[in-house]
Amino acid sequence: VNSLLKHTNFSFLQKRHSYFKSTITTIERRYGLNSYSSGTISSLHEVNSVLIVFVSYFGNRVHRPRVIGVGGLLMAVSALLLTLPHFLSQPYQYNSVLHSCQDICNAQRNSSDSVSCGRDESRRLTDTNNLWMLMATAQLLFGLGSVPIQPFGISYIDDFARPGNSPVYIAILFAVSVFGPAIGFLMGSAILRIYVDVDKIGAEHELKPGDSRWVGAWWIGLLVTASCLLLTSIPYFFFPRSMPREKSVNNTEMLFSADFKKPDVSLLEFLQMFPRMFLRLLLSPLFLMLVLAQCCFSSVIAGLSTFLPKYLERQYSASLADSGLLVGALNLPAVAVGMLVGGVIMKRAGLSLKTIPRFSVVMLVISTTLCIPLFFMGCPTQKVSEVNHHQTDQNGSLPSCYSNCSCSTSAFNPVCGSDDVEYISPCRAGCTNFTKDPKSQRIQMYTNCQCVSGSQIHALPSPCPNSCPHLLLPAIIVISLASLVASFTHNPLVSFYMNVSWLPAPALFGKAIDTSCIWWKQVCKKNSSCGYYDNDMLRNRYLGMQVGYKVMGIFLLMMLGWKVQRTQEYSLEKRPEGLL
Repeated sequence: VNSLLKHTNFSFLQKRHSYFKSTITTIERRYGLNSYSSGTISSLHEVNSVLIVFVSYFGNRVHRPRVIGVGGLLMAVSALLLTLPHFLSQPYQYNSVLHSCQDICNAQRNSSDSVSCGRDESRRLTDTNNLWMLMATAQLLFGLGSVPIQPFGISYIDDFARPGNSPVYIAILFAVSVFGPAIGFLMGSAILRIYVDVDKIGAEHELKPGDSRWVGAWWIGLLVTASCLLLTSIPYFFFPRSMPREKSVNNTEMLFSADFKKPDVSLLEFLQMFPRMFLRLLLSPLFLMLVLAQCCFSSVIAGLSTFLPKYLERQYSASLADSGLLVGALNLPAVAVGMLVGGVIMKRAGLSLKTIPRFSVVMLVISTTLCIPLFFMGCPTQKVSEVNHHQTDQNGSLPSCYSNCSCSTSAFNPVCGSDDVEYISPCRAGCTNFTKDPKSQRIQMYTNCQCVSGSQIHALPSPCPNSCPHLLLPAIIVISLASLVASFTHNPLVSFYMNVSWLPAPALFGKAIDTSCIWWKQVCKKNSSCGYYDNDMLRNRYLGMQVGYKVMGIFLLMMLGWKVQRTQEYSLEKRPEGLL
């Protein structure tokens, strides 16, 4: 029963984490964040990588089930904190001619209205600042709550489970660690099809999930996961501190506890000797290569899990809901299958510590090679007036076609002209009128658009279609296949070293994505979220970082394999000092 609850709790932990990543791009759009900011927020929970060493020290000195229960409650509170920005912020506002006459050309309007920073825009900046504080706090709290789950849970199972059952429970744990995120992405896909302000949808609501202004109800899934974490955490408080012990001790306990569970070392003594132990480990070439290699591979995972839905949306015009569905239904199950196959290969082939690096290098080289076609599976950015298709005068002034329209500088309501050029808003297309669908009351067409060339000067209320949406499915299949092959190395590498997370990785990927932005949305003359990316630059930099991290990791594994070959006495089953 304890094992079942433990794995269920871990599943909800992973689901909450992956669900939040599946909605991070939606949060960007809702609160005007750039990818660097959203990546930073997403990575703050990795503080558990730092704290897990100190928490593991307590080992069986504490009531482990209760500590796990407290951790689960902290994670439930963190999920609730993440929803607060929605309830404390003003309702989501988007540019629409049905809501504001500033979104369409009106020569009689006061031009000063287009550049002023009104009360609503000032409030949006305040909401963004509050979001930063609340979400950063929630992510740090989540990282703190997740610390005891894995070391205390696994050691508790190892202490009291039958020798033959413990490996089965650990295998279930790793499988859940993949299927949990898959469920999270699938749940995100379903919930992001619901409008963010569910209680404010009326008959005149004009947005659909594929619209560039659409924001899904990202906060609903967090309430669901908070409830699940709460329910699965309470039973831990009723488990005993210890149960009848089995005579045999599993090696996994040694792996997690190492020297940090010695009953004869006080906390003060541990804190005093930890810097010296840590320095000795850092001075070990083998240990340093292990950690750096793991940092490279965890960075690849971080880049995929955080920004893959956004990449698919921008490259292939897929909605965020559809992107999350593909990631949850294809990519993550491929990772789970790869992990299971890798375990079978390790068992059947009897891989040793010397052959694990070689096997991993071969699999990772194949995985990296599979990623190369992705660099050519995309299409350039569509023509966007004033962004990459300039229609300004030679002196750099506004196009004369809408110079008298007093267009809002912060408006973002893309329309596609009959000349196949996209315009940032109907006003900037010089449109003076529009027609509505009599049934749905949605905008049907903008008419009399002075900036649109040709005989038919009208525009449709949507971005111009991407020329390669047919590549979406082949691209996600290639990504899933590369992930499948790379996952063959998971179980062998886990037996070789512990998992280490590289905390800045999502922020670094976000920064790379931001550098490919060619037009930023404006709020009170300040850059908000990105409106348009250079698709070629985005593809090359996002995929280039993925491949770059893999190549560095492969190189480190090759060096490690060579070093292990020459070091006969090397064994990770020894104490940490054995690395020296």
